[in-house]
Amino acid sequence: MKKPLLEFTDKGIYCSKADVYLDPWRPVQNAIISHGHADHSRWGHQSYITHHRNVPIVTHRLGKINIQGKEWGESFIVNNVKFSLYPAGHIIGSSQIRVEHKGEVWVFSGDYKNEDDGVCTPYEPVKCNTFITECTFGLPPFKWMPQEEVFQEINSWWAENKSEGKTSVLFGYTLGKAQRLLKHLDLSLGKIYTHGAVENMTEVVRQLVDFPKTTLITADTKKEDLLGHMVIAPPSAHGSSWMRKMVPYVTASASGWMTFRGARRRRAIDKGFVLSDHCDWQGLLDSINATGAEKVICTHGYTEIFSRYLREQGYDARTEETQYEGELGELNPASKEESEA
Repeated sequence: MKKPLLEFTDKGIYCSKADVYLDPWRPVQNAIISHGHADHSRWGHQSYITHHRNVPIVTHRLGKINIQGKEWGESFIVNNVKFSLYPAGHIIGSSQIRVEHKGEVWVFSGDYKNEDDGVCTPYEPVKCNTFITECTFGLPPFKWMPQEEVFQEINSWWAENKSEGKTSVLFGYTLGKAQRLLKHLDLSLGKIYTHGAVENMTEVVRQLVDFPKTTLITADTKKEDLLGHMVIAPPSAHGSSWMRKMVPYVTASASGWMTFRGARRRRAIDKGFVLSDHCDWQGLLDSINATGAEKVICTHGYTEIFSRYLREQGYDARTEETQYEGELGELNPASKEESEA
């Protein structure tokens, strides 16, 4: 039986012909990294390759490492296997990893979305024989509104809170979601204040994208300074002593999970905005169709349901276990990503 070009092992997705792992979750010699979230870029590998826009993000998180940056579409050969990176549209510097050997092409999508968010390089479909896809939101109820409509809702919510003399506290993932929020907030309504984790990561990516001015909340920041203004913070800040400085405040979360009211109630959030850095159900299907792939491997998310649907549509689809979280990290207050950012 022919050995597959990519295998799922206890260390990660492995290309034995090149002795290279894609987004490995245990320390390995050679790693190609799709993006900077902690579940995909981990410490301990001997060498890292990623897109050059992801290099400052990964080094900020992991410290001094042996890392190379590549450009979109730039081919690099390892033991006669050709690798290249293409935009995933997930967060700044996020890539799909294309692997080619003797005419066979696999694409590992990492995490991705096919809506242009105005912050990261937009998703680009890549033709392949086998496509490895996430399915974080692989259920029909997940259907995103256009980003412009979501931000109209967010800015209207901010304006209403301001008129009532309250501080608006908006929770979003430290890397990716927070910067997307920052980029599209209406600055005519007031100032944007940030939690330390958000401020630190935003400073890293300012060299890559032009973001509005923010003000770090410190011990010297007074409640009166914040009234009527916007605060962007990681979900882990909710319910912490840090929030006392915001009183009186109104909270909101920006996440794909806000599709379900129960998710908002469980986190005791006043308002939920459905905004995800992953594809919705239709986005996943459209993206897979655009690859022309005959085989699809489903990882992290609603894998069984989504793969079964794909098989009903004629794909050769199956599931594989990984240690990726998708957007589950947004619901986990102890998220490693937030604690390190």
